[in-house]
Amino acid sequence: MKKVLLVYLVLIIGIITWYYAVGKENRVFDNSKATALTVSKHSKEFNESMQAVMDNYYEMIDEYVKGDTLSINKYAGKLQIALDSLRIHELEADSAIYETAASIWEDTKTEITGMQSDPSLQAKKESLNLFSNELFTLLLTIHYDLSKLYWQECSSAFGEDTPGNWISDKEQSKNPYDNKKECAIVKKVINFMPADSTRK
Repeated sequence: MKKVLLVYLVLIIGIITWYYAVGKENRVFDNSKATALTVSKHSKEFNESMQAVMDNYYEMIDEYVKGDTLSINKYAGKLQIALDSLRIHELEADSAIYETAASIWEDTKTEITGMQSDPSLQAKKESLNLFSNELFTLLLTIHYDLSKLYWQECSSAFGEDTPGNWISDKEQSKNPYDNKKECAIVKKVINFMPADSTRK
């Protein structure tokens, strides 16, 4: 009987030792507060319409990298449709933000229309720079919070000391102004994602 109790005692001591020495590092606690996603400040519909703008913008950037003017016009047309469909009216609840955002939104639509009528690739690149600046300002104004974005710059996009900018969803990005120039640097990170969000 004493031997049996001794065996149990040894087993219990072993389990306790493992629990604190090894198992503690591997335990997972159900902490719903720590794992919960913070909801975006915007509605699902607004976010979907804004993401459509960004997706078409990235597609258009890819065509700039290739230097394909026909494809640039194709995706610029899709981007124009996405901009027209942006649910900007949902920002009316905050009049200060809405008035600024609506004005910038109109400017982005003007720039994308001009881009499609540009006769040359060089002219389209100049329009891309103007459009990207407007889109960047819009994203900052509305506090785009679906993902982290990178404001990229090529300092010599239009000659020495004349920069060109664009937005990327990746820190490493190809240069749409001249894909042979390795001059892309991140000038600013757009990150309005909630601090406790598990999005990456």
